[in-house]
Amino acid sequence: MLVSAVTLGCALLLGQVETPEAAVPEVPPQEEERREAVAASLAEALAKPAPGAWDLQMAVPGADSPRQPTEGEVQCLRLPPTPEVPSGEWRARCDESKQECLVTPARELDPEGHETGQRLDRVNGCYDMLSPEVARGYRLVPAIAEAPPGWYRDERGRVLQYNFDLHRRIRVGGAWAPRWLHETQGRDDRIRVDFGVDLEWPGDTGRLHRMTLLDSELYLGDASSFDATVLRYDFRSERDEPLFRVTTFYGKPRRLDVFANLGFWMEVLHAEQVRREDVKADFLVLGSTHATLDLWHSRDLVSYVRVRAGPTVERDRTNGFFTLVPGAALEGDLTLDRNGFHHVLFGAEAQKILLAEHVEGRPLRPERLRLRAGYEVIALAINDQPVSLTLDGRGTWRDDLANAPAGWEWSAQAGLRFSLWAPARRTAPVSHDGKG
Repeated sequence: MLVSAVTLGCALLLGQVETPEAAVPEVPPQEEERREAVAASLAEALAKPAPGAWDLQMAVPGADSPRQPTEGEVQCLRLPPTPEVPSGEWRARCDESKQECLVTPARELDPEGHETGQRLDRVNGCYDMLSPEVARGYRLVPAIAEAPPGWYRDERGRVLQYNFDLHRRIRVGGAWAPRWLHETQGRDDRIRVDFGVDLEWPGDTGRLHRMTLLDSELYLGDASSFDATVLRYDFRSERDEPLFRVTTFYGKPRRLDVFANLGFWMEVLHAEQVRREDVKADFLVLGSTHATLDLWHSRDLVSYVRVRAGPTVERDRTNGFFTLVPGAALEGDLTLDRNGFHHVLFGAEAQKILLAEHVEGRPLRPERLRLRAGYEVIALAINDQPVSLTLDGRGTWRDDLANAPAGWEWSAQAGLRFSLWAPARRTAPVSHDGKG
């Protein structure tokens, strides 16, 4: 009983005594200052690079800047942003031996020299990233990006085509084409509308193929008519071995090699409508095959002077019978400059109509003679598609029109032609001044 009373009294006494709280140690003033200094240093480091950080301000290229070569690897490079190139995206071509990199912005520049949203066109893609650590060991030179053969790039990074192949195109043109007849004193006022697709491709070594589709000429106005060919094809070749050798013995013996650069020419479905005063006639060539012999051709076989001859099967649709028309021609096709701006065509063709039925008012074996000379020059380009000026002179003598007197007709034509597709020539050079 005594023990229980003592225990109860001790418990009541302890319950009246307050338990002291855990003491929190005070931070010395020096430690608080040190923490504030560390936070301020970190904020300053984030706002301004520390000494030794790469703060290069790369300049954009100018008109006199070097140009990146077309060979070699292109690397992507990210540089500190500048007011001119805020994206910091550049393309680099580096020369390890010179410890030099030619760098150009990855986007085109506006007239004030600031980058736009348009990425460079017709450039090789960069797939590897040049690290800043490696780039710091090279001298970085502002440069103009490369351009493919036949194209030129200005200091703003814009690319333009200056070399054109007029034998590979889709052409649409129009011209003023008056005509004079020998028998009359007047003039036929006409407008010519023309269309065609020209293709050309190299074959085996020393061979070139050329094809024209839907070559059409429509004459509107006085004495309206048309001339259209569905398909025309030819190939030319250059032989390595001479056909025969000629040796002269006047003075020192000399050997002359004579080559026979033979080819083939064909035409399928050529329709022609002829109008002379009140006489109209329609002819349809079903097929024509000629052998060709180059008297001269350029090294790439594109330009040539040649003769060709062969038979033609023709239907006289006006009189309703078929004829055999052998013919021969001397013709030339010349591209006068390496950039394809100046183009000359000329030709003279003679035909004799055989196996024709008798038609009142014309001879039994009529003849035709055609002369032509033309010049085309590229004046400008719209979206890199050339617009050219065309000059053309033609003369035709024929006596195959019934009840129409034989005689000459002459035509002088001048107009414009738009080429919807004309890539750079296969021999186009890489240019730094846009002149080839």
